[in-house]
Amino acid sequence: MKELVFCLEGSSEQAMLEGLLPKLLPTGGIIFRYIKFEGKQDLEKQLSSKLRGYKNPSARFVVIRDQDSHPDCKAVKARLVDLCTQAGKPDTMVRIACTELESFYLADLAAVERGLEITGLTKFQENRKFRSPDHLGSPSKELSTLTKGRYQKVSGSRAISVHLDLENTRSDSFRNLVAGIRRLVA
Repeated sequence: MKELVFCLEGSSEQAMLEGLLPKLLPTGGIIFRYIKFEGKQDLEKQLSSKLRGYKNPSARFVVIRDQDSHPDCKAVKARLVDLCTQAGKPDTMVRIACTELESFYLADLAAVERGLEITGLTKFQENRKFRSPDHLGSPSKELSTLTKGRYQKVSGSRAISVHLDLENTRSDSFRNLVAGIRRLVA
């Protein structure tokens, strides 16, 4: 049986994956585990030791972190890849949500509508900022404004993720996450 271990910045990433993975992967045959950290600094501080100490030698690892205000997404990823390599797990898949996890949701306003039971959001999808939300400065703030405060990080992630369109290409970071997970389990 395959084991896929997700090393996550926090609870909202886990809530998103719990809704997304059943749609993305076939049922049975894969065990999902989540190692949740207390933010990005904690993730970077403890990642190597968690990977090194994991007992199942055939487990595959995925690290997910927001870019947040860091100016260079590639530098964030390179740092995490280096930590994984130092831990003896160079084949760990690292994915960065550019700029924040909420850009995945802004790329699919139909999913936000269904998940939060708000009507009229999809009409905004063709607005310039929602056609490529990975470039927004604060996607979480945009989403909160757009939903008039109804979006909350964990409960919103749980509600929206089950409705995300796996083929949505408006967010490159979402598309790369989905494609990477599919490759890992193929």
